[in-house]
Parts: sequence; C-alpha cells; structure tokens
Amino acid sequence: MSSNFASVIGQDVAIAQLTSAAENPVHAYLFLGPRGSGRAAGALGFAAEILSAGLEGPAGERTQRLAVEGTHPDVIVVEAQGAGLRVVEAEEIIRHGSISPVEGSRKVIVVHGVDAIEEAAIGKLLKVIEEPPASAIFVLLAEEVPPEIITIASRCVRIEFVAVPTQLIETVLFTEGVPIKRAKAAAAAASGDMSRARLLATDEALAVRAALWQAVPGRLDGSGASVFQLTNELREAMDGATEALDAKHAVELEDLAARVELTGERGAGRSDLVARQKREVRRLRSDELRFGLATLSRHYRDRLIEAPDPAAEDALTAVSSASDGLIRNPNESLWLQSLLLGLSPAR
Repeated sequence: MSSNFASVIGQDVAIAQLTSAAENPVHAYLFLGPRGSGRAAGALGFAAEILSAGLEGPAGERTQRLAVEGTHPDVIVVEAQGAGLRVVEAEEIIRHGSISPVEGSRKVIVVHGVDAIEEAAIGKLLKVIEEPPASAIFVLLAEEVPPEIITIASRCVRIEFVAVPTQLIETVLFTEGVPIKRAKAAAAAASGDMSRARLLATDEALAVRAALWQAVPGRLDGSGASVFQLTNELREAMDGATEALDAKHAVELEDLAARVELTGERGAGRSDLVARQKREVRRLRSDELRFGLATLSRHYRDRLIEAPDPAAEDALTAVSSASDGLIRNPNESLWLQSLLLGLSPAR
C-alpha cells in the first residue's frame, strides 16, 4: 500500500481503487462511508498520488507530504461553516476551480459534507461538476446519498468506505503502544471511527464518562430535579472530554506560530486553522452525545432481551428521536433535557 494512505485503516478495496485511478483521474469522485472510516484521509492521500505523478526524489516527497497534511497549495479543502454546505461555500468551490493550479497542472478540491448541502447550493455545485475546469479534480465526501444529491452523485465515480471494525481498531491502537485495556475501551467507544479512537486512547476520563451514561437510567426518578442534575453532570463530563483535543490544538497553534516566525503571516492559514479547530470541538461534543446514546441504547435493548418491557421500548423511541435531532445542531442543554425527560419513568 502506498504510504500516502498510511493513516487509512481497513479500506484495502477503496485504496486499491484510488491507487489505480490516480494514474488517469477523471474530473469528480464521491467518497461514501460513515464518519471515521477514513474518507478525509483517503481524499488527501488520493490528492498526494495525483499531484506527485511524474515527480521523483525530494520534489515528489515534498508534494506527497504537503498533500497528505492538507497544506499543499493545489489541495483545497472546503467544509461547511454551519450545519450544511451553503451557497457561499458552493461559490467558494467554483472560485477555487476557476483558478489555475499553483505548482502543477492539476488541483484537487476536497468537499466535505455534500450530503448535508442546502437546497439553494445544489444547482451551483452540480453545474461546476457537470462543467468542470480542465485542471480541477473534485473529491466529494458524504455519508450517504440522499435524494437531493442523486444527480450530483451520478456525475462522480463512487468510492465506498466501510466502518472500521472494532477489533481492527483495538489491534491498531495496541500496536501503536496503547495498553490493551485502554485500547479496548477506546475502540468500543469510537463507533468505527479510527481518529476518534486515537483521541479517546489518550483520554483518562473515558471510563468515568461511560459509567456516568450507564448510570443515567437508574438515576432518573421522574423529577425535573434529576433531569437538571444529570444534564449538568453530563455537560461537565463533556467539557473534560475536550482536554485531549485542546492539547492537540495547542500543539497545532505552536507549530503555526513557528512557521509564521520563519516565513511570515501571509498565507499561513491561521483563520482556516482556527475555524477547523472550532469545528473539531463541535464534532467531538456531538460524538460524545452519540456515544451516550449508544450506551443508553444497549442498556434498554438488554432489558428487552430479558423480558417484554414497554418502558424500555418507549426509552428506545426517545433515544432514536434524540439521535435524529442531533443532525440539526441543537442547543446542547435543551437537547439533553429533552432526552432525559423522554427517558424518565412516569411518576
């Protein structure tokens, strides 16, 4: 396997397809798969393969390294600033596509969250995919293909990514030096997301948060006071969960400061880095909520396995509704309160 895909775990079929496609790429690709499956890293590895074609020695190595890092001038990464891709992001994609590559004959434009695109932006993105600039290669990332992007998807070569098996995540973490007990806990909490598993493997409080979610059903007594107390505790626990990510972000900012000292502020990408870090924090908190939902779901399903339990069925319905609501980036406190009220036993 090419070293450009070294961080992509458990995706041998997709990597083989991309390695072959990089030799003669078409204008647009759609990478489909669950979060954490390696779509984003795969897109950067694919860009490295494309942009380094024909280059040898230090020039090829530099191109590959910068592309994999996402800092090559001919790798453009576009992410939604809100819940979904808006017209302003679609126009940004068009603008980037119209500008000639900086170093070579091609540029790769990676677009995150195409399945969450707003209706007003669909036509603009479709047009640039249907009439692509000669030098631009588009890599669109999505978890699924909802009806509104079927036409866009039909204009792209589809590459499928699968959820990374928990056992494989455990193995990878263990080979990276994570103690086996912590590797198992991180893999179980990561829901097939390798990058999240690595972050959780450095999280001393993971077991504490897991125990807090496991205790929720037994602590709900039908009163508003129990809901209020648990909401506060869960939010405080999630605040603690960001510490490992905060440490990672601090290192990134230090590295940026060092680069600025050497090369100057112009083109350093400070605003892009800060914006990405904010998105990562929001995503982490959302992942923590999904981790809690998975923990609750297992609890109530286990109850149903033991015996018919209408209360457990109602609780699972509440969990499902809460999961659907996360898509809309709700207020965290209100979302937790609504979930816990839905789980609370009738008084």
